Amino acid sequence: MPQTRISIATRGQGLYEFTAQAAAFVRENHVEEGLLTVFVRHTSCSILIQENADPDVRRDLAAFFRRLVPPSDDPSMRWIVHTLEGPDDMPAHIKAALNQVSIGIPVADGRLVLGTWQGLYLFEHRDRPHDREIVLHLGP
Repeated sequence: MPQTRISIATRGQGLYEFTAQAAAFVRENHVEEGLLTVFVRHTSCSILIQENADPDVRRDLAAFFRRLVPPSDDPSMRWIVHTLEGPDDMPAHIKAALNQVSIGIPVADGRLVLGTWQGLYLFEHRDRPHDREIVLHLGP
């Protein structure tokens, strides 16, 4: 069964689309029907299927999660113990726990079965840049 890894360089918190890379992987492997499993190999980012038409959706989602889980130096987050890697680290782990690290997308007629406005995103929860690795696996 075909499998590959892709790398996404992030520039800080936000959503980074990789729909084109996933679709290309499916095309290159000539799989007509099956399931694409997408898995991110990190604990402070997540995977998301979200609207890819209006960039305001991505901005609003990032703003919502910043408000939902502020940095650990925010007074409301005094209860956090894990602070060795900076004020964004434990909040990033919490955000990743609230989202997914793996998603399955059906493949039919050799294409991802995504809705018209759906795209695949890496949701970076850390402030500083990272190189994130995503595993793509095609199965029956």
